[in-house]
Amino acid sequence: MRNLIQATIAIVLTCALLFLAASQMESAGSKGSKNTLTVFNWGEYIDPDLIKQFEKETGIKVIYETFDSNEAMLTKIQQGGSAYDIAAPSEYTVEMMIEDDMLIPLDHTKLPNLKNIDPYFLNLPFDPGNQYSIPYFWGTVGIVYNPSLIEEHLTFDSWEDLWDPSLKRKVFLVDGSREVIGMGLNSLGESLNAKDEALLKQATDKLIGLSPNVKAIIGDEITPLMINNEAAVALTWSGQAADMMWENEELDFAVPQEGSNLWFDNFVIPKTSKNVEGAHAFINFMLDAEVGAQNTDFVGYSSPNAAAWELLDPEVVEDERFYPDEELRENLEVYENLGLEWLGKYNEYFLQFKMSIR
Repeated sequence: MRNLIQATIAIVLTCALLFLAASQMESAGSKGSKNTLTVFNWGEYIDPDLIKQFEKETGIKVIYETFDSNEAMLTKIQQGGSAYDIAAPSEYTVEMMIEDDMLIPLDHTKLPNLKNIDPYFLNLPFDPGNQYSIPYFWGTVGIVYNPSLIEEHLTFDSWEDLWDPSLKRKVFLVDGSREVIGMGLNSLGESLNAKDEALLKQATDKLIGLSPNVKAIIGDEITPLMINNEAAVALTWSGQAADMMWENEELDFAVPQEGSNLWFDNFVIPKTSKNVEGAHAFINFMLDAEVGAQNTDFVGYSSPNAAAWELLDPEVVEDERFYPDEELRENLEVYENLGLEWLGKYNEYFLQFKMSIR
């Protein structure tokens, strides 16, 4: 009996010590978090030198992690395993995160450099008044192609050019249901936010007719493959196309006239943040004109920072392939938050299309 009592006491003491140690570690971690900042961003989406500059100026250590899709980012934050201070979701994901009460409202008094953002990119429907998000980069979905590897009549002013028989096994597609199903819908003259089962089936049937021309559906590796002329044509984002064109001057980029996606990536502060003050400081740092220009040069995507435009090569901001004016943007649509049910349908039809490719 005495041994049982002694064992019980030992267990109780051990549990108490473990609880105390855990509490101390949590307290230390919380205290230390003011000296660190965990940023969750897309891959290759910031100049590493700017992270070093921010660390030097503020004394805050930046922990930088990356994701490859909005859905992957959203899932990881929802799981709550990591205390992310900043994330960079696209517009429809911002809307979802607001609806799910996942974000901390921004204190605009701590973001004086917000004045540098062109008003066109503020107060958009997915976040009126920019209560929760600040624009980071923007762009379009279009077609990058090598004119020397295709027939002369193909200009990609229309999505229909992708179905040309001369492009058999010459087309790469990005691995995204919204982009590919959206392209199929646009090619029919329909909205890429359609919530109509018949239209989704019609778009998928048309995409299945594109299958003979599709060489592969891939992710980030699309960039080196196009640079090395492994395919003649690719459906991709404008900034990714700009990167390809920088390395391979033969490449060109077009946004078909039927319409396409106009997207916005944004900085937000998730409720997982343990350094809200540091998160505001980082966002304001990235909104600086010189920082914005340097980052734009490195990343290659279009910047919403009007003050940074003054510091960029005029040929960059005057190139309507990557900085379309407001008139050209009228045919472009922002992805809406479809809701889980319809997003699931888009994913199902996309999978059906992928399975048709041999």
